[in-house]
Order: sequence, then C-alpha cells, then structure tokens
Amino acid sequence: MKIEEVKKRYPNEWVLVEVLKEDEFGNPVDVKVLAHSKSRDEIREALRKAKDKYTYHFYTGEIPKKGYAVAFKVLT
Repeated sequence: MKIEEVKKRYPNEWVLVEVLKEDEFGNPVDVKVLAHSKSRDEIREALRKAKDKYTYHFYTGEIPKKGYAVAFKVLT
C-alpha cells in the first residue's frame, strides 16, 4: 500500500506501518499497516510489539499552519 492510500483510508489518525520498500531518498514507498488509531498511545503500544520490524509512524491529519504550535503529552 502507498502512503497516500493510507492517509485516505485512515484520516485524522495515528498510523504505524511496516516499511516494505523505500525510494532512493529513504522515504517509504510501499508499506503494510500494522495499527491505526485516534490515540497515539495505542500506536506506541503497537510499536513495542513490532520491535523486530522496520516501522514508520505518522499522523494523517492536517499539519498546523505556520505560527501555530502543537504539544503532545508523552505517557510512559
């Protein structure tokens, strides 16, 4: 699956994917979705379980506009 397909399928969610193929710049080109959730904590838990895989996680929602800041609370 392509990253753009993942973004369309899981809008405004955190997504964890296994990277199957990269382009010449190291960007993921082909991926397999391992987990998706509105909760970043759920993705963090899935990441712990996928420790032997080459993974990439990201948020599919809109990036804040210039001049705005976002803060994330990390729970351990």
